[in-house]
Amino acid sequence: MSVSIQFLPDGVSVEAEVGEPLLAVADRAGVCIPTGCLMGSCHACEVDLEGQADPICACISAVPPGHDRLVVNLYVDPTW
Repeated sequence: MSVSIQFLPDGVSVEAEVGEPLLAVADRAGVCIPTGCLMGSCHACEVDLEGQADPICACISAVPPGHDRLVVNLYVDPTW
């Protein structure tokens, strides 16, 4: 199933498949999500999914099922 993903604040959109790694989707869209450990423990890659209360670590997350459109809000942190 194809999901339309929009990365904010850049407004870049890309099509992705359910289960596809979020970092790979962002890379394909030309969007940089800062990473650190790539294991989810440093939280450098945290992003917000619209409609979800808690942030997720993009390095260990995939495109979730049950959506036809997903908005990913990137944090802007100059220390990363």
